[in-house]
Amino acid sequence: MANYLITGAAGFIGAAVAKRLLEQGDRVVSIDNLSTGYRENIPDGVEFFASDCQDPEVLKEIPRLAYDAILHIAGQSSGEISFSDPVYDLRTNTESTLLLLDYARQVGCHRFLYASTMSVYGVKPDRAISEDESAHPESFYGVGKLASEEYLRIYERFGIRSTALRLFNVYGPGQNMTNFRQGMVSIFMAQMLDAQHVLVKGSKDRYRDFVYIDDVVDAFELCLQRPESAGMAFNIGTGRRTSIEELLALMTRLYGKEVPVEFKGNTPGDIHGIYADIRRAENLLGFRPMYDLETGLNKMIGWASSSHS
Repeated sequence: MANYLITGAAGFIGAAVAKRLLEQGDRVVSIDNLSTGYRENIPDGVEFFASDCQDPEVLKEIPRLAYDAILHIAGQSSGEISFSDPVYDLRTNTESTLLLLDYARQVGCHRFLYASTMSVYGVKPDRAISEDESAHPESFYGVGKLASEEYLRIYERFGIRSTALRLFNVYGPGQNMTNFRQGMVSIFMAQMLDAQHVLVKGSKDRYRDFVYIDDVVDAFELCLQRPESAGMAFNIGTGRRTSIEELLALMTRLYGKEVPVEFKGNTPGDIHGIYADIRRAENLLGFRPMYDLETGLNKMIGWASSSHS
């Protein structure tokens, strides 16, 4: 049995990762401030502490175990929201990372996984983007995530073997369907189901790389299994380019009902398009995305429809 500290187990990705580790018989301790997650999302068996991850007091309360790894998944994850409150974004995404890295050093935990983001890259040409590309974030959110990656690099000197997972557009069952400033697929799907009308901020020609939640959980698990991934960043996506127009057409077809779509306005810090070159994750982690977009969306629509009925 391994011991893991996971931040964000009340949230979409953190809950899914915690559930996988618990199923393997591991012990999971988690911190989450419940700002965008929900207590009911926390898997049974998680030792949960309600707190900001950037609050040093909570680290005095959690069990002082011989942690096999710390997985820092919690944080403010919207580029749009980061413009509304950049100081909070910095605290929740970057100050928290620094605090947890120092905690890892104190308790002798030598493995640290960090949920980073595609947003670190900024504006890029229309081609698959590799981890070797320069990073010029367009949002406060991306800046904070990139700064956290630099803290990981420095803490390597203290024996903290870290890996940054640069997540592309994650979607799937369990995603927050009430937050209309975070999660492209969940925003469109919630509008489709509840309002029977989809408002899109930005052009239909924008494009993204949509990766299903189970594939993301696989990526975290693979990183834990492969210590040689330390000191590196990995793109976690599918390597497939999907335009917003294509996404909405597929969602509408799977939903089985025509829904009016309106394109209006834009989102601060939003980029026109990006999709991942995932060859590093494939070659070094053995990462193989198992879900194509149609299969993943179909599963998510089934989950969302049942939870909205």
